[in-house]
Amino acid sequence: MARKAAATPKAPGATVKAPRKAAQTAATASKAAPAKPKRVSRKTTPTPETLTELGLKRLIGLVLAETARNPGFKKLVTAAVASLQGPDAVAALIDRRLTALERGQGYIDWQKQRAFAADLDAMLTTVVNELATLDPGSGLERLIRFLGGAGDVLGRSDDSSGRIHGVYERAADAAATLIVDLTGPEAAAMSLRLVARLETDGYGLVERLLHDLIPRLPEATLAPLDAALSAATPPRPDAAGREQDWRAEAERSRLVRMRQALADRTGDVDAFIDLETERASGSPNGVPIAERLLAAGRAGEALAWVRRPQARSARIVTHEDLVFGAFDTSAPERARAALEVRILDALGETETAQALRWRQFEAYLDRDMLRAYLAKLPDFEDDAALDRAFAVVEAHPDRYRALAFFTHWPHPARAARLVAAHRGSWDGGRYEILAPAAEALERTEARAATDLYRLLIDAILERSRTSAYGYAARYLTALGHLAGHLEPGSISPDPQEYREGLRRRHGRKAAFWGQVRD
Repeated sequence: MARKAAATPKAPGATVKAPRKAAQTAATASKAAPAKPKRVSRKTTPTPETLTELGLKRLIGLVLAETARNPGFKKLVTAAVASLQGPDAVAALIDRRLTALERGQGYIDWQKQRAFAADLDAMLTTVVNELATLDPGSGLERLIRFLGGAGDVLGRSDDSSGRIHGVYERAADAAATLIVDLTGPEAAAMSLRLVARLETDGYGLVERLLHDLIPRLPEATLAPLDAALSAATPPRPDAAGREQDWRAEAERSRLVRMRQALADRTGDVDAFIDLETERASGSPNGVPIAERLLAAGRAGEALAWVRRPQARSARIVTHEDLVFGAFDTSAPERARAALEVRILDALGETETAQALRWRQFEAYLDRDMLRAYLAKLPDFEDDAALDRAFAVVEAHPDRYRALAFFTHWPHPARAARLVAAHRGSWDGGRYEILAPAAEALERTEARAATDLYRLLIDAILERSRTSAYGYAARYLTALGHLAGHLEPGSISPDPQEYREGLRRRHGRKAAFWGQVRD
């Protein structure tokens, strides 16, 4: 048997605590004042400081492992290593890739285009970050060569995503940045090289660079550049072969536009007119000619040019036009008339200019023309003229144009009156007109704003325009705010019935109601 521990002798007058009680006391003390845990660093984001702590050997291992997995990264690392030998070594790497691109003939389908775009981007990064840093001129040369092959590469690739074209656009931006730093002689030599690249510049990337370069060229180089552009301009095509004529005419037109930019640089208005006459086959656009003649102080000639009958040209449709589905076919005529007004003012023909302003306002409800017309009137005549103008707007056959006028003048009361006058005949699909009008009428014309918002919501839901469901949800929220400002019985169906009707007709459009809840 184990022997019991000997009892500790007590000193006279002393109290000895049992060991268990002492342990309990210590535990209680530790609970009362818990020890602070050791803080663990959360700096895990790669930064110069955190990467330095990893050490060189470990970083090298990470880089090598990534080069084995990522071909694009491997090219960047290879170029960085080559830069230690100087710009010639980096240029040799880039030249090999450019040569391969220029010789390539295979089609790049959608399955390959992501990897192909990444490869192009790696090469572009090498040119910009490595070669251009060591030798800007050499880097610019490779960028120009790269852009010159854009037509061939894009022509044999499925670039529906725009990835490949985006790489070429970034290359053009990088080249423009390098061109800014060229001296006068360097800019002159580069401009002639760019002319040689125009023939294969099907996407206008090199052309854009040349336009950027022209304003900074030395005076002595303008004539040689004009001669080079003239020599590169193809002769006017004959009547045979419609497609071939179209391509040749497009090439002629863009080269002539560059020569016109040179004429503007030198201030030679007559050269600009001759080039415009040549470009347009005897039917030149009188508006740009008149603008330059007016700027040159030749207002009489400018008036004759701006009043020449103009042949109808192709309509350029912008992204905004496509989004809103509206095309202002009157824009060219309004621009021409605005220039004619300026010319008449310069000639001192005030009454004729005023008459033209009023005619333009009557035809197109042009707010700027009306404001200019009112500003030119004698004192105390503008109020009566404005009332007459508002009457013209209300009687205008295009009610959408009239509503846009009152929305942006602004005159909410007359806009609301116009909405009521044509109630039942508005097309909710014209949201480029109705949506701004509804927003402008919210504060003071609750009934008219409600009518317009309902039209917009109904059109979106009935036509299942899923991309516009977010707008419809916001319009429905706006209707909820407007409901409190409507007189009881002033609108049918009332706000609650309208919302219930939407539920009955479009209750299965979960995407829309999800937006409403959000």
